[in-house]
Amino acid sequence: MHDGSLLDAEEEQAYRLLVGLSVARSAELAEVAKLPQHEAAEVLQRLQAKGLVAAQPGEDPVFRPLAPDVALGTTLLRRQESLESARKTVASLSEEFRASASRRDAHHLVEVIVGANVLRDRLRDLQQSARTEILWFCRANPLAMQGAENTEEYGALSRGVRYRAIYERALLETPGELDSIAEGVSWGEEARALPTLPVRLAIVDRATAVCPLVRDEEAGIGEPTAAVIGRGQLLDALLALFESHWEAATPVRLQSGEAQDPEGLDDNERFLLSLLVAGVPDKSIASQLGISRRTVQRRLDRLMSLAGVDTRTGLAFQAARRNWL
Repeated sequence: MHDGSLLDAEEEQAYRLLVGLSVARSAELAEVAKLPQHEAAEVLQRLQAKGLVAAQPGEDPVFRPLAPDVALGTTLLRRQESLESARKTVASLSEEFRASASRRDAHHLVEVIVGANVLRDRLRDLQQSARTEILWFCRANPLAMQGAENTEEYGALSRGVRYRAIYERALLETPGELDSIAEGVSWGEEARALPTLPVRLAIVDRATAVCPLVRDEEAGIGEPTAAVIGRGQLLDALLALFESHWEAATPVRLQSGEAQDPEGLDDNERFLLSLLVAGVPDKSIASQLGISRRTVQRRLDRLMSLAGVDTRTGLAFQAARRNWL
């Protein structure tokens, strides 16, 4: 019995035949099993050793079957206890291995890459392989990839990957950047804004993060470097950092998402309002929208009138309260 089973195929067949015969000598079992008599006698001896048959003493003994649950129950119980002990041993050894591997291979959790081209290629590869979600901290003056260059975003969004991006206010004021953001939002990106962001960051599928290592004021010295961070407590901390900033950020709404807004806001007004709440100054709003500062003021006056307030602070409060953004 080399495969760990209680009975091998020959023993099981012989036992079943003996149950059907009730009692039999080795010659009788050999005839019905189509076995040589010496093989039948050997199988019966093995069954007797396992407590599955009893033999009537004599020169040509007669064999009768015994209940298998009595004979094999104890064996099964012992095997179950042995398997449970083996399972605990494997679990203990696995835990020791993982702990040792994490200490031994800690350097594999963080990979340092050097160069704008290498960083750009890694960001493209990660987006192309993304399956569920991509998170971004987008600061002004990107190191490796301008928003308009990120052509992988559309492909990922079209596959059902969720994009959540937080933009620094200074980036919204950069000429041409709002057009790129508007295009991403039109594809399905969820965009928000904050006055400042602590780091540049991209996280893909909550499994891999890319974070530049050089501070902005030192970015012009040599090639940019970045850390590619795998699963671990450092990645967990970066995920928590993103989520806390996401909760505090202001939505950038370029479209109302409704055929007709019940409160009379059109898409341009929602866009203007989202920029105002994000802290973008009138001059930059006018430049981005291609309108005069006077037109910006006139549209804000209309929004304040609609909200029933006479200050921009009151307008921002009412926009949040009425879920205009």
